[in-house]
Amino acid sequence: MAEILFESSQYFSPSCLPVERPEEPHPWFAIRVRSNYERTTSTILRGKGFDEFAALYPTKRRWSDRLKGMLVPLFPGYIFCRFNPLNRLPIVSTPGVVHIVGLGNEPEPVEESEIAALRTLVFSGLPACPWPFLREGQRVEVQYGSLAGVEGVVVRVKNHVRLVLSVTLLQRSVAVEIDRDWIRPM
Repeated sequence: MAEILFESSQYFSPSCLPVERPEEPHPWFAIRVRSNYERTTSTILRGKGFDEFAALYPTKRRWSDRLKGMLVPLFPGYIFCRFNPLNRLPIVSTPGVVHIVGLGNEPEPVEESEIAALRTLVFSGLPACPWPFLREGQRVEVQYGSLAGVEGVVVRVKNHVRLVLSVTLLQRSVAVEIDRDWIRPM
């Protein structure tokens, strides 16, 4: 019996092997949480190993006997989290989670640029506050200061210029007071 030898390269090509790619991060999603559960739910998700973001800003609240500084959410009732939308059971089973924001039963991701702009704003230390959602207005880009590179809509309130950053999916916005010399129209 004649022995037939085949070159392994004839049937096996290195291009058939799966290419190891660095894992791309999952998209950001908005999560509706119970009232006043933003920080609690955020902490639990972080403990589960998820990349979460609860946009908080410092404010002062007056009680009958004192004035107290506290951190409150820029988007009351919402937090943001990166996760695989095909494996959302760990998210929806987290205490405080009401549902994942989306269209129908499908979660809708939040634009990466919108989350990046919000994170830059929160970590900049500039005073910010919730703002009514604006769909129309002049888009601008901040040229100077700690918000350099951030794009948003400019509005004027009582002789002050404010930059409005929006999360379209939530139809919510936040505003931060800026110097009008910092921005340029797009």
